[in-house]
Amino acid sequence: MPRFYEQLPAVLAEGQPFALGIITATQGSSPQKRGAKALFFADGRMVGTLGGGCLEAEIQDRARRALQTQTPTTFELLLDHDFGWDDGLICGGSVSGLILPQAAQAVEIWHTLATGGAALTWGVRPDFTIGWADASPTDWLYQETVKPPCGLWIAGSGHIAQAVAPLALEVDFAVTVFDDRPALANYRYFPAATRFRVGYWEKLLAEPLPTTPTFGLLVTRGHRHDALVLRHWIRQPFAFLGMIGSQRKARTLFTQLLEDHIASEAELAKVACPVGLPIQAQSVPEIAVSILAQYIQKRAEWSEP
Repeated sequence: MPRFYEQLPAVLAEGQPFALGIITATQGSSPQKRGAKALFFADGRMVGTLGGGCLEAEIQDRARRALQTQTPTTFELLLDHDFGWDDGLICGGSVSGLILPQAAQAVEIWHTLATGGAALTWGVRPDFTIGWADASPTDWLYQETVKPPCGLWIAGSGHIAQAVAPLALEVDFAVTVFDDRPALANYRYFPAATRFRVGYWEKLLAEPLPTTPTFGLLVTRGHRHDALVLRHWIRQPFAFLGMIGSQRKARTLFTQLLEDHIASEAELAKVACPVGLPIQAQSVPEIAVSILAQYIQKRAEWSEP
């Protein structure tokens, strides 16, 4: 699933008018968070989501009217019994936001955000125009900093890696697979968006982390290779590091790293082994789900202020 901004160049190329809806604030329980976005077209088509249900239907109706009049507007909706009972949306919170029927005019900004590569901040001014948000004293109606996706480095290209990679790409990780086996580490087994580092492990493990927060996953073909990778990656500033295996495997490898003075107790305490949330996963797809659930959780914790 492409990131929201990555979809904008294709939408703009269509030349069809659309209104951009943005949730700018929430209070209490709500189906979406601040920053949720959707594009609304006159024919009823949508790109993105503002939470679904009657909330999204109400905003879609307002967006349709804004497209007809080309008049930007704000909204504030209370998700109480009167508003959402028939559709089952009785969260009890409130949602505020903007509807921008002339958002396509900021074409250069959308194209820049779609390419990523650096943290960029854009915003909506009081006159509803869109621009880059800098240190100027403008009282912005909305501001957002768009950052490149977090990286996920996967050591190993076997069945677990092959199941994890497509899920990770779907939830906005930039996936890089490391292995010494070109017969497995290729696009026959992985999605097109996957990046590969293939060669001798000693060379592969010397690669420095990117500047964006990066998560590591060790799922090589055996304990010996996991140990080799861990000896190098334990000293890298990963946001989170997980390794497939049992608690016994963890004790064995960790003890050896301590005896060899490769890692400290504090460093090893940051390694999750067995990796994944305890959901009684058995099949490869279930294991992949348990792993990705934990990485999504850790990414959210990492990004919290």
